[in-house]
Amino acid sequence: MRPMLATPGDPRTGPPAGASWAHEIKWDGIRVLADVHGGRLRLLTRSGRDIAVALPELQSLATVGEDLLLDGEAVTMIGGRPSFSHVVDRVHTTSATAAAQLARTRPVTYLAFDLLRLDGLDLTGLPWTARRSALEDLLDDVPGVQVPPVFDDGRQLLAATGEQGLEGVVSKRRSAPYQPGRRSPDWLKFPHRDRRSVVVGGWRVQTGTADRLGALHVGLPVDDGSGAAARDDRGRLRLTYLGRVGSGLAGRAGDRLQAVLRQVPVAPYPFTTDIPRPEAAGSTWLEPQVVVDVASLGITPGLGRLRQPSFQGVRPDVAPEDLLEVAP
Repeated sequence: MRPMLATPGDPRTGPPAGASWAHEIKWDGIRVLADVHGGRLRLLTRSGRDIAVALPELQSLATVGEDLLLDGEAVTMIGGRPSFSHVVDRVHTTSATAAAQLARTRPVTYLAFDLLRLDGLDLTGLPWTARRSALEDLLDDVPGVQVPPVFDDGRQLLAATGEQGLEGVVSKRRSAPYQPGRRSPDWLKFPHRDRRSVVVGGWRVQTGTADRLGALHVGLPVDDGSGAAARDDRGRLRLTYLGRVGSGLAGRAGDRLQAVLRQVPVAPYPFTTDIPRPEAAGSTWLEPQVVVDVASLGITPGLGRLRQPSFQGVRPDVAPEDLLEVAP
């Protein structure tokens, strides 16, 4: 099963008002489905990767029941606020020994916000209110797991989360079923900053260096007209160009990303439109395999380029094809 996704809300009007909507804090973490069956826990990212070995502190979920499926967010709190970079580092861990050490020094909390299956019963067709009530009863006092609060006033919550430096608000229609894999208007997201996932199609060297990472060329998959991602004659994704990302690549973050990109095969130019020669100079084009998050001031009208983008982190939990639905 793939998680239900939220549709961007209208920032001019803000979260919807009225008793038919509930509002939650939008947490800056990694979306994870927690699947328990026969005493075994799988922690599944949006791409379907099982990261249970990386998060041993969440094994308490395996004791909650014999058969259940939860939707939630894995977060790492630093100074009382979620740190996206810290939780991404945890997700990359493949060594059980290293994961156990990190669980002690940089623990993850699982914020469970939906219950999709219990004791063999599919609950996705029930209204959100029924699933939420069952969730609260089920996850009472489970170590490492919390059920985040729900608020009635979304606009007040949006203002409060902005003051506290949190990511934003998700508004959910109380009567709505859970729609796996669908981006639904029954869930609306209102982030405080424009952060999006994009695909790396290449990189260019830093000026004055021979091989140091200076900027990323990024884009989004193109629809081939049938609802699938367009590919070239060798099966490689074709991307709409969204521009270069140079900010946020200094220091360890850039070094770690460059190590990831060195493992990606070099490939022909992957974008559907040509870019000016000066922008392409010193660039290496890659197979469109790596997804990263960038923060920006939005998209420049007409040009379709990210405005002042900055690198936020690699998203090993998201596959490039997952981004087709949000391509412009």
